[in-house]
Amino acid sequence: MWLHDFIQLIYPQICPVCLNSLAKNENQLCTACLFSLPRTAFHGLSSNALEESFWGRLPVKHGTAFLFFEKKNRTQQILHEIKYRNNRELGIYMGRLFASELRGSSFDTVDGIVPVPLHPKKLHQRGYNQAELIANGMGDVMNKPVYNNLLVRNIYTTSQTRQGRYERWENMEEAFALNEQMRVQQKHLLLVDDVITTGATLEAAGQHIAAGDNSISVASLAYTYL
Repeated sequence: MWLHDFIQLIYPQICPVCLNSLAKNENQLCTACLFSLPRTAFHGLSSNALEESFWGRLPVKHGTAFLFFEKKNRTQQILHEIKYRNNRELGIYMGRLFASELRGSSFDTVDGIVPVPLHPKKLHQRGYNQAELIANGMGDVMNKPVYNNLLVRNIYTTSQTRQGRYERWENMEEAFALNEQMRVQQKHLLLVDDVITTGATLEAAGQHIAAGDNSISVASLAYTYL
């Protein structure tokens, strides 16, 4: 106990959102920021906005996101910390937090979790896949296997931040493929990504999973309205 206090005194853990020091009982996020996260509660709503965005595009059984994303809000700060500041523990923690909210919902019926993969070049540059961190955290809480190698990303895509819906879809159309050595059939799989804007990435990745006689649900840490 005294060693923890001494280390905390010299190297205090900081909440990445408000930059205040974390208390002993706080993990990754301070209590105030944790309480103030802009949760969507989509998992408790049938035909929510996220699910409706995939109508006619992908046969999604259930769809949800944990947090609403807006520029400069807490969600953006968390995603930036995970993606660009090498905070892998925060990615796993947010996945666990997300999965804890899904307990008792229709997402209990999934057989496994599939993170959206990065292209090998981008994976080498970053050193990790943020969607995989989130998926691993969710798998821990949901007690579901995580199929990290089921999908492969064949095309290196540039940032889609400034692209419109059609441009994003065109950019992602041929980006993914199934890893034939990891084929899974007749399963209900949960496809996980870090953020959904137009849904083009999940649409492109999900088509390969659905083609393998699987049913598919989608989940994202963050969701942004266009």
